[in-house]
Amino acid sequence: MSLSAQPASGQGSALRSLREAPAVVPALAALALFVVWATDRVGYPVTHWAPGALFVLLLVAIALLAIGLRPRAIPRPVLVAVACLAAYTALSYLSILWASVPGDAWEGANRTLLYLLVFILFACWRQTGRTAVLLVGVWTLAMTVLALYAALHIRGASATALAGMIPAGRLDYPSGYPNANAAQWLMAFWPALLLARTRELPAALRGVFAGGAVLLADVALLSQSRGSLYATPVMLILALALVPARMRTLAVLIPVAVAIAATAKPVLDVGDHLVGGAVTASAVHGAVDAALAAALLVALVVGAGALMESRARIPQATGARLMTGARVAAVGALVLILLAGLVAAGNPVTRVRHAWDSFKGGYSSTSTGSRLVSGLGSNRYDFYRVALDEFAAHPIAGIGADNFQQAYLVRGRSEETPRYPHSVELRTLTQTGLLGAAIALVGLGAALLAGARAMRDADPLVRAAAAAALGGFAYWAVHGSFDWFWEFAGLGAPAFALLGLSCSLCPRPAAPAEARRPAGRAYRLAAIGAAALVGLAAALSIGAPWLSQVQLESAAGVWERSPGTAYGRLERAADLNPLSDQANLLAGSIALRYGDYARADHQFALALQRSPDDAYATLERGAIASSRGQRALALALLTRAVALNPRDPVAKGALQAARRGERVNVQELNRAILIRAQQIS
Repeated sequence: MSLSAQPASGQGSALRSLREAPAVVPALAALALFVVWATDRVGYPVTHWAPGALFVLLLVAIALLAIGLRPRAIPRPVLVAVACLAAYTALSYLSILWASVPGDAWEGANRTLLYLLVFILFACWRQTGRTAVLLVGVWTLAMTVLALYAALHIRGASATALAGMIPAGRLDYPSGYPNANAAQWLMAFWPALLLARTRELPAALRGVFAGGAVLLADVALLSQSRGSLYATPVMLILALALVPARMRTLAVLIPVAVAIAATAKPVLDVGDHLVGGAVTASAVHGAVDAALAAALLVALVVGAGALMESRARIPQATGARLMTGARVAAVGALVLILLAGLVAAGNPVTRVRHAWDSFKGGYSSTSTGSRLVSGLGSNRYDFYRVALDEFAAHPIAGIGADNFQQAYLVRGRSEETPRYPHSVELRTLTQTGLLGAAIALVGLGAALLAGARAMRDADPLVRAAAAAALGGFAYWAVHGSFDWFWEFAGLGAPAFALLGLSCSLCPRPAAPAEARRPAGRAYRLAAIGAAALVGLAAALSIGAPWLSQVQLESAAGVWERSPGTAYGRLERAADLNPLSDQANLLAGSIALRYGDYARADHQFALALQRSPDDAYATLERGAIASSRGQRALALALLTRAVALNPRDPVAKGALQAARRGERVNVQELNRAILIRAQQIS
């Protein structure tokens, strides 16, 4: 991909860029990993992201050995950002000590370590304008191609396949979660839009980026994510207020916005018109065809305009008049768009009041029309209430990484059992307290300062790459303010990579003379040894839970035909991850299916040694004790099970039966648990 409208000697230019920024090679490998994650559940399961994290660790090690690293040559804001993210990672690991579910805290800390490694890989080695545009451009184009594949795939899918990919009218393919689906396309939308306005890029490439922006937005609309609807105006304000050359941004934004508006109806019709709860093939065909046609048209229009701009020779006075006219036209178009939005939204005070009422009220069964304009009804208000209550109760260091679920079981009011608070800010406050929030704010501020400096560099390609990278990160941060995107490695890792890429473009001072002198042999050996120890510890921390989960999933696949094999694999899983209770819980559940209550009770007791507040293990032990006639023990365990999950009707029913002197039927209790789980899901 050529990165300049000016001719250059291809091979010589590439070699020169590689010599100036050799870290572009491992960075490209990391981007390939992120695209792979995007194709399947956005890297959410630990069996997906953990091996990828080891791969990123290897890339960082290769960069350190092959390129070397001089901390004194790294801009101070970047050093501060790296130090703060490292401190936040260390705090996440420390939180294992006070977390009620240590296994979850370990997993959350490992995920944070992944983001630290990604940020180091992209931020600590200098990139040039050409290589940075290459990196952000390759990732953006890859995501555009993936969006195109998704669109064509659903267009050619059977009715049965469509029901699985677009459940209830919301596209969740390929992520499995509609909101994450929308986020991964819109994270790439902003770099595409901002690169399309870059004069230094070839006209055809600018057209491709503009058309890709339309396609990405339309495929995102198929997921009907209300979070994306509210994040987009915030992003528009940020882009127009903070990114230099506003008129160039508007010049590309207007045709892209018009195309998206023109295709919105057929795209939204996919989810708004269901037959028997499933989308119709004709609606999907109409949406995809409209999106592809609009993307192609915008690509041609923007590409043609870019070609005319690159070839035009306009006198200075004429250019000034044209620029003034363009500004007036752009501002007028923006005003019209805003007025149209206000007319469509109606009275803003009424809309805000309705949004707040629906946000507090939870899900509504009476909503009609498009999901995107039906209010903010969900259980997030309750999630946030519990998160703030937990922060108030543990303000300094929080409750531990990824330890929200048990707190919500005790204090929540909805039927959901969320594992995460659905907000990156509340996640930080609740799980790592004021200490973690302070570290995160300082680190983020330093990274954004470095990126802002890059956006004002003399090199136009540096400015373009920094703006595009910050645009992608900013979307993840804004939308992630009211969703659980931190936990999707396929979203979080690209976001930290983009933030790091903008930092790599921050102007770097010349290294001081003493930094250029070769370090002593003893110093180098000590540094290599320390780095090797840290790397080994990181690999073990990530690898052990991953291998444990592999054993656990393998056991889940064979227990029906070979319970002995399953038990053996679960023992290995428990040994590999001594902090998690999942292997013991699964072993206990398998034993229950075979009527082996002694083994089941033993496994649930082991699970409670690791996670004393586990409501399921407590309930099962109480039921087993009741079935054995151990009334006092059963009452104690079932009372605690209800206290740990007060809204569980199964636990409350078992406790009432035990209080009446009846023996709880363990098999009937587990059938009730299964039915309830199916109803909630």
